[in-house]
Amino acid sequence: MTQFPNGTGIPHSEPEPARTGTSWPKTAWALAGDVVMPLVAFYGLRGVGVNQWLALLLASLAPAATIAVTWVHQRRLDPMGTFVIAAMTLSLAIALVTGDPRTLLARESWITGLFGLWIICSLATSRPFLLDIAIKLSTPELADRLARLWQHSAVFHRWIRTTSLAWGTAFLVDAGARILMAYTLPVDTVPLLSVILLIAALALAQGSCLILGRRSGALRLLKPGTSSAPQAEGAR
Repeated sequence: MTQFPNGTGIPHSEPEPARTGTSWPKTAWALAGDVVMPLVAFYGLRGVGVNQWLALLLASLAPAATIAVTWVHQRRLDPMGTFVIAAMTLSLAIALVTGDPRTLLARESWITGLFGLWIICSLATSRPFLLDIAIKLSTPELADRLARLWQHSAVFHRWIRTTSLAWGTAFLVDAGARILMAYTLPVDTVPLLSVILLIAALALAQGSCLILGRRSGALRLLKPGTSSAPQAEGAR
């Protein structure tokens, strides 16, 4: 499962890297565990003659390993990690019963599809998922600004909602396409194509959100010293 911890569609616009609060080592670790390691494991196992079903099964354990390492390091399992493990356990159980490699391929659509729904449904909460992730990845100063903008800026509020819809839709489209590829394309080509598809879908969502953020002025509000007072009325 590709968690994309810094791919929230809420870019940090402060000019100094040290002030953004983004943990690049954590981001790199997540990408390695969720994208690179499964691909390397699958194609490496296939290269030494392991059958498709077992290679897919073993490769699918990489994201669980990264979550386990994070849990040991932080001594806690966040809601995102809980969601991934629960979805992975259910899908793997079904795959084990069927013994079908195509079912193993399609199982990732469960995770990305549910994740997309989660992002969209979180709009009904007091703090949407993408905003919550952005706040957790930011410095205390920027995190406080994000929280205040969500409460008091109509422009920022609309941008977060649009961003959430865009990212949620991207994951839902990815889920549908994964199912189609899993049952129509050669098994050995699907893992790589699935990653390419996901990257393309999220790049499109991210690009659209950045364009909208610039045109609406939402990104400007993230800069230090910018007042959100003019947009306060009607934010909620």
